[in-house]
Parts: sequence; structure tokens; C-alpha cells
Amino acid sequence: MSAKSSEQDGTGSPLIILPGLMCDSRMFGATLAAVPSSRAIDGYYGGADRIEAMADHVLAHMPARVALLGHSMGARIALEVVRKAPERIERLALVDTGVHTPKSGEREGRYALRDLGRTQGMAALVAQWLPPMLGFAGLRNEALMDSLYAMTVSAGLPVYEAQIEALLNRPSVDALLPTIACPTFAMVGRQDQWSPVAQHEAIVAAIPGAQLRVVEGAGHMMPAEAPEAFNQILREWLSWPLA
Repeated sequence: MSAKSSEQDGTGSPLIILPGLMCDSRMFGATLAAVPSSRAIDGYYGGADRIEAMADHVLAHMPARVALLGHSMGARIALEVVRKAPERIERLALVDTGVHTPKSGEREGRYALRDLGRTQGMAALVAQWLPPMLGFAGLRNEALMDSLYAMTVSAGLPVYEAQIEALLNRPSVDALLPTIACPTFAMVGRQDQWSPVAQHEAIVAAIPGAQLRVVEGAGHMMPAEAPEAFNQILREWLSWPLA
């Protein structure tokens, strides 16, 4: 996909989406259908186990200049892409994420799920991991739960293990955030228990001119839980004036 084609359909630079932990383009079906210039980076970042290497993979697989959106872990990769090549990022969206270094107990929690996957299989890991990632309405949406379950189980245990190592060794972005000069939105579901609204308030406080948008009734999987609301904010972000 070329930047020229995206300009012709009115969306500026092409939209590149970076999925989060165990996720792929299936998370963003409604967005990919609604934005002709959009593409998700599939392939689990080539199996990389460090955020820096994941960012290198993205840079090698995206057009020269893009609107970059990262969800959850994907937002942390997006920030590393900005660090490495700020001139290639026209605008930035950080969705259902955080910018803190690993918290107390995070390593133990991720390794407990890893060990569950090793002993009982990927289905058992996802069955424990997935429900807290959704808001109340999402948990009652059987079709949504089935699709997210199938997507994350299909990632497989080696991908989960590589991606949690990347997250547990994530680089600090404290010095990076104040230097971001492109239009930046932080987007979050109100019921996101993993990456709550307060984390996104901290993001917009650290990035000059950043905007916060909150989607009511959605959890951590907000782009799939509330696709219409998400796409509405996405359009606002894509049309936000460049500096």
C-alpha cells in the first residue's frame, strides 16, 4: 500500500495498526473495513522477544510515512518506532495501554500464565487471561468472546512467551514522551481494568498537545468491543490538524 493511494482516498498517510499481546488483524476487522488505507502488522513481529526488535520489524514492513496506531503492547512498540524514526510518523494513537515500567508482581503474574500454558495448554491460558480484558457488555457478547478466544489461542504458546519477555524487558519512555511532536491521541475503554483511564491521563499529561478520548462501556479490548465508537474517535484523530 502506497502513501499516494491513501492520499487519494482522503485519509492522509496510510494507517498502520500494531496489535497487542496474542492479537492480530482480527481485533480490528471493523476498522480495517472502514478505513481503506489501513493495514495491521500481522505475524507477531517475527517472533521477536524485545520491544526494540519488534519496532525494527514494523519499520521494515510499513510505508515511508504513516499514521501509527498501537493497541496495548502494540502501543509500546509504536512508541519505540517513534523513538527510532520520528520523521516517519505523521500522527500517533496509543490505545488501551500504559507507559510505566514493570510493576511489582507483573513478572510473577505473566509467568504464572506461561506455566499454566505449559502444563494445561494454550486454551487454559486464554480462558484465564481473556475475561478480565473485556468490559461487562463484552463479556455477555458470545460471538465476540468466541472470536477473541479463537484469535488468542491461535497465537500459540511460543508467541505468548516471546511477547511477555518483550513486555517484561520494555524500555523506559519517560524521556521520549515530552519530545513527541505529532498529533497524538490516547484512547481507552472506561472499564479497562488492565490499563485504566488514569494511565492514559498520565500519557496525555506527558506528551505536548496530546488528546484523551474515553469509550464508555468498553474494556481493554475496546477496538473490538465498541468498534463504532472507536472508529468515530479514529476519524477525529486522522483529521486532527498537523502541527
